[in-house]
Amino acid sequence: MKKRTWILLAGALGIVAVAAFVTRSSWMGGNASAQGPQRPRTISVEVAKAERKPVPVDVDAIGMVTPISSVALKARLETTIVAVHFEDGAKVNEGDLLFTLDSRQIDAQIEQAEGTLARDRAQLEGAQRDLRRYTDLVGKGATTQVNVDNAKTQSDILIATIKADQAALDNLKVQKSYTLIRAPFAGRISAANVKVGNFLRPADTQPLAVINQMAPVYVTFAIPQRVLVDLREAMAKDGSKVIANIPGHRRSEEGKVAMVENTVDATTGMVTVRGIMDNGNETLWPGTLVSTKLIIRTENSVVVPTIAVQRSQNGNYVFVVRDGAAKVQPVKVDRTSQGVSVISEGLSGDESVVTDGQLLLSDGTRVEPRPRKAGA
Repeated sequence: MKKRTWILLAGALGIVAVAAFVTRSSWMGGNASAQGPQRPRTISVEVAKAERKPVPVDVDAIGMVTPISSVALKARLETTIVAVHFEDGAKVNEGDLLFTLDSRQIDAQIEQAEGTLARDRAQLEGAQRDLRRYTDLVGKGATTQVNVDNAKTQSDILIATIKADQAALDNLKVQKSYTLIRAPFAGRISAANVKVGNFLRPADTQPLAVINQMAPVYVTFAIPQRVLVDLREAMAKDGSKVIANIPGHRRSEEGKVAMVENTVDATTGMVTVRGIMDNGNETLWPGTLVSTKLIIRTENSVVVPTIAVQRSQNGNYVFVVRDGAAKVQPVKVDRTSQGVSVISEGLSGDESVVTDGQLLLSDGTRVEPRPRKAGA
C-alpha cells in the first residue's frame, strides 16, 4: 500500500512539472512578451557631401629642371690666369668680370702695331705731298707724267698698307678683350676649375667654370599621346598651365607650356613637353627631378572623396544616405586625383555619401552619421 502511494505521488509531481514547462511564459511574469519584436539595427557611419565645383583636367608626370641658357667658359688664348673675381657658386649678373688673364704679350704687340700704323701714316702724308707737287709740275711742263703716276701708285700702296695695319691693330685689340672673361648672362656660376697662376690653352677640354641661367628655367616631362590633342587646343587658347613641385616640399612654381616635341616616341607612346617657369626665388634648381602637373583645362564636375567609391562586379557605386537609410547608388568615375573622384554619372551634387563603415552596410540599412575623425 505504501509503495503504491509513492508511485502515485511521483506521477503527480511529473504531471505538475510538465504543466509548469508548458505554461512557463505565464508564470515567468510576461518578460518574454515584454521584449517584443527587435528593432532594425542602426550602423554608425561617416558621411561627406558630394560637391559640384570647378575641377582641373590635369596630367601628373615626373620632370627635370633644365636651364634655358648654359655656357662653359673657356680660354681663347695661351696665357695664365692673373685673377679670379667671383666666389664659387655665386650669383652673377650679365657683364660681371669673372677672370683676368695675363695680357702683357698682347699689350706689347698692340704697341708695335700702333707704331707701324703711325709710320705708314707718315709715309702716306709724304707720298701725298709728292703727288700734289708732281701734279703741279706736270701742269707747268717741269716734270713727266711718269713721276705723277709713280707718286699716285706709292700713295695708293700706303693707303692699303694703313688699312692692313689698322686691321692688325683691331685684331690685337680683340685678342686683348679675351683676357677679360665676363658673364654673358645672369645666373649661377659653378666652382672655378682653375685658380690664379694656372696656364690656359684654347685646346683645354675642361672649362674654367659653367654658368647656368636660373630664372626663368625649363621643366621637361613626358605626357601620354592621348592628351596631346587637348593640350594643343588649350595652348591655342593660352589656357594650359604647368605646376612643378619638389617632392617633400610645399613650395612650387607655376608656368606655362613653352614647347611640345614634334614627334611621339613610338616605343613608349609619350610626347615630350617643356614648360617655362619664372623661378624668381630659385626654387627649382637645374638637374632636379620634380613632380609636375599639367593642367589642360577646368571643368564643372561632381566630386566625392575617393574612399566613398566602392567596387563590385556590376561596377562602381556609393552609399547615399536618404531619410536615415543607406541606398546603393551606381556611379561612373571619370578620373581620380588627390583623394577625390570625379563622378560623371550617378550623382547630381549635394548628396550625402558614406565615407567610412561601408562594410557593415547593405541597401536600405539604417545609418546614423557620426563626427569625422580628426585629420580625416
